[in-house]
Amino acid sequence: MASPIVTMGFSEATQKRRTIRALDAKTTVPDSTIVKLAEAAILTVPSAFDNQSTRLTIVFGDDHKKLWSITGDALLAKIGEERWLGGTKDRITNFANAYGTILFWDDLSCAEAMKEHAPDIYKDKTDEWVAHSSGMHQYYMWTALEALGLGVNLQHYNPLIDAEVQKTWNVPSQWALKSQMVFGVPKEGSAPGEKPQKLPLEQRLQVFGANAKI
Repeated sequence: MASPIVTMGFSEATQKRRTIRALDAKTTVPDSTIVKLAEAAILTVPSAFDNQSTRLTIVFGDDHKKLWSITGDALLAKIGEERWLGGTKDRITNFANAYGTILFWDDLSCAEAMKEHAPDIYKDKTDEWVAHSSGMHQYYMWTALEALGLGVNLQHYNPLIDAEVQKTWNVPSQWALKSQMVFGVPKEGSAPGEKPQKLPLEQRLQVFGANAKI
């Protein structure tokens, strides 16, 4: 499978990758390119014991708007009108006004199979490893979309919306929703500033035994 053409290298995309919530319903690439990125993530991103538990659903156009309508309805019912009108409605509207969303799921049947077949010394770690793989898929897609000139933000309205989303798009019941990645073209002036660091680098990175020369 041919890799999608990207507009910047991995290091640059990693440095530029930031949360951008002000997005337009526009794209820099065909929808097929985004689908190919998702295919590449599914086929190449690692998972412990090769359990392959991560699943993706991509929604564009009216399906994307439907997702955020479902989310809005669920939130309104949960938090009430006062809180909904106090800022939540505007936030959900911003997500709906983007171009599309990628939903990340864990297939619980794969997770259970890994736990069943893993050596005893690892059984208490399998849930953690499933989460690791999901995180790597999310990072892969976020960085790749940045490399294509798209802005991204990551949301977590699960499990509030799981059942209705599964029903609407015929998602298998054993899939558990983990995050919703919203993407689109960043609005003008929405680029974030320098990423603040909470601690000096030397307090966050240790290196031992490195060669001084190549």
